[in-house]
Order: sequence, then C-alpha cells, then structure tokens
Amino acid sequence: MASGKELADFLAGVERRAFKQAQYAVRDADTALDIVQDAMMKLSEKYGDRPAAELPPLFTRILQNATYDFFRRQKVRSTWVTLFSALSPHNEDDNFDPLETLEAMPGSQSAESAADHVERSQVIAIIEEEVARLPTRQREAFLARYWEEMDVAETAALMGCSEGSVKTHCSRATHSLARALRARGITL
Repeated sequence: MASGKELADFLAGVERRAFKQAQYAVRDADTALDIVQDAMMKLSEKYGDRPAAELPPLFTRILQNATYDFFRRQKVRSTWVTLFSALSPHNEDDNFDPLETLEAMPGSQSAESAADHVERSQVIAIIEEEVARLPTRQREAFLARYWEEMDVAETAALMGCSEGSVKTHCSRATHSLARALRARGITL
C-alpha cells in the first residue's frame, strides 16, 4: 500500500504532465486545472490505499475519464441552452439568440473568429506533423524538455544519456522545426 508520502510524491511528480495533457485536450487552462485537481482528489480519496506501482495507470485512467466527463457536461449544457432559447419570448420576425447576449472572455477560444480558430488548428496540425518527422532521439528530447517541461538533468536521466547530449538533441530539434515551419510559411 502506498504511504501518504508516496502518494504525495506521485501527485507532485505527475501534476505538470497531467495539466499539459488536460490543457491540450480542452484548450483552456482553467478548465484543465479543474480536471487535474478533480482527478487527483479522486485518486487520493478512492485509490490512495493501493500499492504505489498501481498509481500511474489508475491516475491516467481517472484523468482520461475526467476529461471525457467534461466534454459530456459541455454537450448537456449546450442542449439545455438550445432548449431554453426555444422557450424565450421573442417575435417570430426577430432572430433573437440568447447566446448573442453573452460576451466571450477576451483571449478565450470563444472570442476568436472562426478563421482564427481554423488557422490555429491548422498550425497545430502542421507543428505536430513536423515534430513527428524529427529523428527519435531529437523528438524525445524536445518533447521531454518543452512539452513535459522537464529540466536537462531529468531529461538526461529519462533518455539514458548525458546532459550535453540532451542539449544537442534539443538544439537540433528546435533548429529543424524552425526551418521546416518557415518552409511551410509559418513564423511563430
């Protein structure tokens, strides 16, 4: 069985990756933080007495389910808003939409135009393609350092190489990505 310290250490070690994973899925930092916190609470409340070796797969599944639950709730909320808008008092000639009365928060996905949303989605897809084309070691170093926000020593331990090799792989990866993205007309 995992001790309180083992559980706390596990949660501290996984929080950044979990947050990035949730943020990538829902595209909103505040929502991602809520999802990760809910998943951590559920793990500690319901599965805190499990052996430490079982915590990573349990947490991964809980986080995935929490993300799916978020999307299910969004779908239900969307349905209710549609139903209530049909009941709102307005003239038949009037094209009243209660959602138009709400303002999107600046910087949120809702505030961006459809063209900006499509462009951002396309750029993300291109970046993912180019990252996938990197040589394996460069891709591993790049993702560990910049996606999972590991430091050089952690990345070196993960990859089983020296810190200098990690720096070299990261440098080559960033230069290759920049060159490939520029060739495709993307400047960041």
